[in-house]
Amino acid sequence: QVQLVESGGGLVQAGGSLRLSCAASGRTFNIHAMGWFRQAPEKEREFVATSSWSGGNTYYADSVKGRFTIARDNAKKTVSLQMNSLKPEDTAVYYCAAAPFRPRIGVRPDEYSYWGQGTQVTVSS
Repeated sequence: QVQLVESGGGLVQAGGSLRLSCAASGRTFNIHAMGWFRQAPEKEREFVATSSWSGGNTYYADSVKGRFTIARDNAKKTVSLQMNSLKPEDTAVYYCAAAPFRPRIGVRPDEYSYWGQGTQVTVSS
């Protein structure tokens, strides 16, 4: 099994920045892609960003492109999400997720096998 633990959420004003981190432990050799999803109240969980094992391939949701940056540190078994120019619509619980190797890096929640417990991000207007 793989355990994922997020940290770094909080309350920030619109236009501000936050950095989320996710630490992986356990059978991490199973992990290939690591990414972030978010879920706002009464909405479905949605893709935010993901990274390949090497970090050479990254993908972002259109809504966060240019504002958020995902980065991996495989030596530390962590993935981070730097969030700049935050907007009230970014308010959600953010989840770290990891997937075993697949030919294509997924952007759907069902393509990820391991999940963290989530961390709340609230952006005030």
